[in-house]
Amino acid sequence: MNRIALLAAATLLLGACAGTTAPSGTLSSERIAEILASPDRRPADRTNDIRRKPDQMLAFIGLRPGMVALDLAAGGGYTTELIARGVGPAGRVYGQSRQPNPAAPLAERAKNPAAANIVPVVRPFEDPAPAEVATNGLDLVTLMFNYHDFGWIGVDRARVNRAVFAALKPGGMYVIADHAGRPGTGISESGTLHRIEEAFLRREVEAAGFRLAAEGTFLRNPADPRDKNTPDPAQPKDEFVLKFVKP
Repeated sequence: MNRIALLAAATLLLGACAGTTAPSGTLSSERIAEILASPDRRPADRTNDIRRKPDQMLAFIGLRPGMVALDLAAGGGYTTELIARGVGPAGRVYGQSRQPNPAAPLAERAKNPAAANIVPVVRPFEDPAPAEVATNGLDLVTLMFNYHDFGWIGVDRARVNRAVFAALKPGGMYVIADHAGRPGTGISESGTLHRIEEAFLRREVEAAGFRLAAEGTFLRNPADPRDKNTPDPAQPKDEFVLKFVKP
């Protein structure tokens, strides 16, 4: 083979290699399955998996090792721990709760070496990010099934969304899941049916500057009449998942 032919072959080979490189570095389905099958996960979390479909949620979020994340209204830490395992030891996840909600459940989870990168923080919802990440410091913010609660407990949702926007890096993601309400109900049934109208939530978040990037349908149930807290007849609740991006 002459020199020109050799150069051409090398160029083709390099191009082929470049084309097979995964550009995003997000967790593979195999890695997500490994996380969920980890023998040190809590039995209660495994039970919660049946309803929450974490394999599809983690794939939808698009976790990458090394991410810095904030789990808003972290509660007992189910999602916080999954994110911690996903971002790995090079990453970090702040689990936020407000007074008088204790941070003890998150601190307990952080004792597990697989979730030692959890950082419990007790802060107001309207100012949820610690100072070191409050300005362009986060890759991801999650809010799982609690945005509607901001309505009946009197949280300033516009301030929450502005604070999240400020804390995220450009290109950072804000992922919200919640229980779907009927068209036209807005957030009026947040304290009774614990639901929120999807279009209403979207308008509020976009008003802070976010752009809707993707909609997850894996928790949807069109058969849910959405007129009760617990559907009647008994069935899964209709739930939506939205991924917003900071431009």
